[in-house]
This record gives sequence, structure tokens and C-alpha cells, in this order.
Amino acid sequence: MPELLFYGAAGEVTGSMHMLHVNGHWVALDCGLYQGKRADAEHKNREWPMRPQDIAAVVLSHAHIDHTGRLPLLVKQGFDGPVYATPATRDLCAIMLPDSAHVQEEDVFYVNKKRARQGLPPIEALYDYDDALAAVDRIVSEPMNRRFEVVPGVTATYQDAGHMLGSAGVRLELKKNGNGAATSLFFTGDVGGPDKPIIRDPAPLPEVEYVLSESTYGGRNHETVDEARETLRDAVKRTLDRGGKVVIPSFAVGRTQTLVYYLHQMMVAKELPRVRVYVDSPLAVDATAIFKLHPECYDAEARAFHKVTGDILGGSCCTYIQTVEQSKALHGRDEPCVIISASGMCEAGRVRHHIKNNIEDPRNTILFPGFQAAETLGRRLIEGAKKITLFHEEYQVRAQVVQIHGFSGHADQAELLALLSPRARSAASLFLVHGEPDQASALAQQARRAGYRRAEAGQRGQSVKL
Repeated sequence: MPELLFYGAAGEVTGSMHMLHVNGHWVALDCGLYQGKRADAEHKNREWPMRPQDIAAVVLSHAHIDHTGRLPLLVKQGFDGPVYATPATRDLCAIMLPDSAHVQEEDVFYVNKKRARQGLPPIEALYDYDDALAAVDRIVSEPMNRRFEVVPGVTATYQDAGHMLGSAGVRLELKKNGNGAATSLFFTGDVGGPDKPIIRDPAPLPEVEYVLSESTYGGRNHETVDEARETLRDAVKRTLDRGGKVVIPSFAVGRTQTLVYYLHQMMVAKELPRVRVYVDSPLAVDATAIFKLHPECYDAEARAFHKVTGDILGGSCCTYIQTVEQSKALHGRDEPCVIISASGMCEAGRVRHHIKNNIEDPRNTILFPGFQAAETLGRRLIEGAKKITLFHEEYQVRAQVVQIHGFSGHADQAELLALLSPRARSAASLFLVHGEPDQASALAQQARRAGYRRAEAGQRGQSVKL
């Protein structure tokens, strides 16, 4: 009988990895990096639910590092099976995994300098650039809406998830040994809400017996997209009017392109003055090029804006920063501007330097365009921290801090229920992952009210028979 084992992102948001055992084969749904406290991350990111060589295949939902970032380590430690992904996801992984390797090595370099001063032994990076390239080589592209075999007895079909470029939910058919009977499971991956910019809306949930759903915002409702756009416009305008800079910590892939798209629209419509928007992330630059390679993922509005402007991603208002020298030069600029930089939760990357250089000026704004996981610097700032520590120095928080939820690539409670409810009477069970306990619990309660007989949060290490 098929078995579902909850592992990564069960009872928490990052580190997505869910295991299916079918006809003697283990299949991983996602293989993501856990992001949080260093001690927890060090442990969770090096631990596997079984030996990597015992995993037959991986099915990716999308390219974000909390869903793909451990693939190089999996390959490094013995996995040699196929990794399935949509074409856009594969292309994004080809830049994101090597970038993750660079972040790993850079982070370990600085940590080991500190450990050496303390007389402690060095630690090793999770993986290096070559490991990342080896992982990319294992990725097999599969288009949306076409069934493919994962392992004997398991077939899969991708459909639009509306979360980011190339993101997909996956319907899995699982054949049981012996009598040839089958059961079905739908894994949402990270699912977006309707009417999000650039990409198509999520497809309706197919008929299945079991649903494995994300629950990041299972207990909250966002602003509408129009409200979020208005909040962005007003926050940027206020900051520019007082002569300040807007620093936006943003995921390099997906969120950055959404922000550039909206800022470009506002400047074209004269809702904002034409100021420079600096995208300070080599990964974001590369990701933007990949967005332009996959217009098949665009929605009708993005296609129409492209016809008007010739470039939906800010060709006339954006400066894309590549080098460290160019990034450092931004620190000395006095004129108002917008700086979009990774990482989105301020745990790594160039954005930490931009925060350091701008957090103590009350003219400035630090604007968070989405969710901030527990124990991250971004979370501390939105919860009202008066001072923060960066690069072993303390800084007073004098800049305005603004958070916008409507740009989130994640569906909110109402949107998740709209997706899940049509299968409430026919599905046997709904399992919730990729959410903090209070969010998963709130969504489970609402799902039961909608008609699900069994709706519960998966717990790390828990196993259920399908």
C-alpha cells in the first residue's frame, strides 16, 4: 500500500521534502533547504529521512531554494536518479542552485574565520559549485498537462500553480502492488492566488483521493492585489517625497520581477516619478533573462503590457547591478531611489549591507513585500525590533518598516479554501504542510467546516497509508 512520510516543511515553512513509498520505491516531492536558526539549519539540512541512494526520484514543484536547495547535497551523498521539473523550473534551477552553492561557501568562509578566532574547528559547506552543476544535470523537463512516469507504478502530471514562473502542482497516480488498483494524490507545492501579476492563475484542483497542500497563510487573508499595489505606490511616494531611499529585501526570483513590473507600470502611468530602480542581485539579473525566455508562462495582462512597452521588466527605469563594486557604489548615493536586493528574509546576500547603510536614517523605508519566517532578521524587523545586529555591530532601527502581504506568491486562507473546497466531499483526506502550526491548524479547521472528513497538519516523521 502506498505510504506518505512527512519530513521537511512539516510543522514549519521551509525545507520542503515529502516522501512517497510506492512498490518499493521512495520518491521525494521537493528537496528544499531549511532556513532559520543556524544550529537548527545545520542539523536539518544535513539529515535525510533515508539514505540518498535509496531515493529513486525527485519531483520538484518549483525552483525556490526552500524547495530545491538540498538537491546538490542529495546528489553529492549518493542520489543518482532523475529529478523532474517543468521547463521554466529547470532553467531557473540552473542559475539558482549554483548561486546557492556560492552563498553556502561564502557563509562558511566568514563563520570559519570567527570559529578560528575562538579556537573551534572549521565547518564544511553543504555543497559546492560542482555539486550544484551535478544536480542540475539530473533535472528532466516535463511540460504542463502531460502525464509522465516517475518510477514504475507512479505517474505524474503538472498543472499551473500560480506561485512563480514555472511553478506547478502535481497530480500523482499511485498503483498498488498486486491487484493493479490505484490511488491518487495532489501536491500543491506552493500555490498562488488568482490575478497575480505576470504568470497565469492556478489551475483548479483535479479529482483526487488525497490532497497535500501548503498552508503558509492558512490563517490569514492578504490585502487584495490592488490594495497591495496601492500600498507599494504610497510607501514609495512617501519615501521619495522626504528624500529617502526604499530598500526592498526580495527573493531574486519571482518577487523581484513582480515588484519591477509594478514599479514600471506606475512610472509609465505617471503614478510615481521616474526615479532609478536598482536591482542589486546577480541572480535576479539572470532570473529576469529567464523570465524573458518563457513568455508561454505569462498571463494576458503581462502580454498586453509587453506590447505597449516592449519590456515588462523595467528596461527604461531599472539598473541591474552585477558587480560588488557597483553594489558598494550605491551606499554613497544620496538621491532618492529604490533598491531591490536579495535575500528576501535578510539572512544572506547584499541586502544586509543595504539595510546596514540605511536602517538608521528616518527618511528611508525598509519594505518587506511578503512573508518573513520565524527567527529571521526580516521577521524581527516587522515585529518592531528597535535595534538589530549586523556584521557583529549594533544598529538602531530609525527607518520606517513596512510589510505588504498582497504581493505574496502564496495564496491566503480564502484563496486556499477556494482551491481546496471543490474536493471537500470527494477527497478522503487533506494533509497540510509548509506552514507554521497556527496557520496549518486554522486552515485545517476551516477545511473541515467546508466538508473534508479528515484535514490535519502533517508532523515531521509521521507516516500515513494511502
